[in-house]
Amino acid sequence: MGWWRAGVLACVLAVGACAADRFEAPAGVAVEPDAAVAYGVAHPFYAEFCALTQVKKLQGFGAEILGGIGGHAVFYLNGVCQVPGYPELAVCGGEDGVGLSMNEHFSNAKWVATPGQAFFFDGGLAPGAALTQASYVGVKAEARRRGIYDGVVFHTVVFEDKPAGWSDEEWKYEVSAATDYAVGMGRGRYCARVPVSRGQMGKMVTFLNAENAPYRRGERVFRWSIFTDNCIHLAHNALAAAGLLAPWAEHDMPLAVLTFPVPKNEFVNLAWAFNDAWPTDPGTLYADLPARAALLAEGRTPAGPGALVEAVGPRRPNAVYDTDVRLIFFDEPNFGWHPRRFAEIMREGRYWDEGVNRAHFAGLARAAQAARRPLAWWLARAPYRDDPAGFRAVYEAYYGMVERLAGSSRGAS
Repeated sequence: MGWWRAGVLACVLAVGACAADRFEAPAGVAVEPDAAVAYGVAHPFYAEFCALTQVKKLQGFGAEILGGIGGHAVFYLNGVCQVPGYPELAVCGGEDGVGLSMNEHFSNAKWVATPGQAFFFDGGLAPGAALTQASYVGVKAEARRRGIYDGVVFHTVVFEDKPAGWSDEEWKYEVSAATDYAVGMGRGRYCARVPVSRGQMGKMVTFLNAENAPYRRGERVFRWSIFTDNCIHLAHNALAAAGLLAPWAEHDMPLAVLTFPVPKNEFVNLAWAFNDAWPTDPGTLYADLPARAALLAEGRTPAGPGALVEAVGPRRPNAVYDTDVRLIFFDEPNFGWHPRRFAEIMREGRYWDEGVNRAHFAGLARAAQAARRPLAWWLARAPYRDDPAGFRAVYEAYYGMVERLAGSSRGAS
């Protein structure tokens, strides 16, 4: 987590533009285990971005770890499995998946994968069970059994503080616990998930495998960069590869210092993109190139029902980690867009209750039906009259989606 020293510097340069808040998980926002399983049944393929808080390991037991208030980000893909050996993914279907983490520790890979949703997030510990020193050791042993770091080489600097009596392999799993796997042992998380099709998941898998390929072949050594290649870039651009977002532009210094993404900001960005950016008419959709392409290819836009958030605190009781943890915004703390939107997300059930979420989009669809204008009205106006066939396809696909969401059928006008 040394990269957040640079993040703190960026905050200073931005004259106090960071707000560090203690983790909060309002009642109802956390997803119960049964609900998470039901979601996977309803949406066999989905992607979930999680902004993780800092991690603060208690002293006197293994490695001493104090993460920065910028936290970390991970990416979970349901319906995906790991190919045995070096980190590589395949689309497999089913009701489980893999969690991905990008870490500056690695030299011959950009990311690693942890199989199993329950293990990736909670180390396989039962809901409500305390984290004891004994269960912590058991989680690490299970991570080794799963071979999370098989084929992965760490930078030598990681082992410089390794105490006597530890093997390099043991140390890998010690310094990476609650960062690459079992993340909920020591971190709180804010997650935004979005349902995708099998084809969209395949595009994300192809992108992610390609990101690891040059390091696997030995053509490059991975060097993590907070400003131009960090864990948020990886997840965002994987979603972009599936047509859900515009790609994150990688700026050169010094512009990158002012535009770099941080986990909590990106959580808010994705919650907005997948919930509030729903096109209210075909003209709005036509102008939104990623949404237009997604609708024509998949029959739905990136924003739509099933895009939900959750907030889950670090495991308590906890004998290994301090659970009083923080996570920053890179924004003006009192009046910035991200803190204000975050408060709305935590307050409004449409972001985290699936029933309310579904009813919200049905209401938007009925409003779109009521405001519908004839195709000829649109084709009389620029830029639609310059692309009549293209706009007609968008118009018909849009109102087909609207009718499905509204739960009604209505003839073309």
